[in-house]
Amino acid sequence: MATTEEGRAGKVGPFPRNAPHSIHHVNFPTTDPERTTEWYGNVFGLKRIDLSKFTNTKVLLLTRGNFDLHFTPVEDMDRMAPYHYAVEVEDWDGFLEHLDSLGIRYTRPVERPQNNSKYAYIRDPDGTMIELVYHGNREW
Repeated sequence: MATTEEGRAGKVGPFPRNAPHSIHHVNFPTTDPERTTEWYGNVFGLKRIDLSKFTNTKVLLLTRGNFDLHFTPVEDMDRMAPYHYAVEVEDWDGFLEHLDSLGIRYTRPVERPQNNSKYAYIRDPDGTMIELVYHGNREW
């Protein structure tokens, strides 16, 4: 049976009842889990979840509560470019100031007038590319 959902961009659908709700997490390689924990904590406010009492997995789980990132320890990094993931920010200028305060370089911001959005790219310590996106007129 099809349903229509009220989404961030207004009415979307119709969708079958078994349509995905959202992406739960993505998993990336890391050569240094401690460095990755510190960097993602400083940049995005992610917290490490200790799984050691539940499993012997080496996967690093970081969360903000509304999205998770997983990192699998590896010896050597395979370059991922041009692959990337995007993070939506609510305060564009404030987030760029935050990056500046941490000494994190980003690409020249680009504005898309057709949808009042902006984007720029950063890289984590292992070189994973992260697109920062801002939609000024998006109603959450």
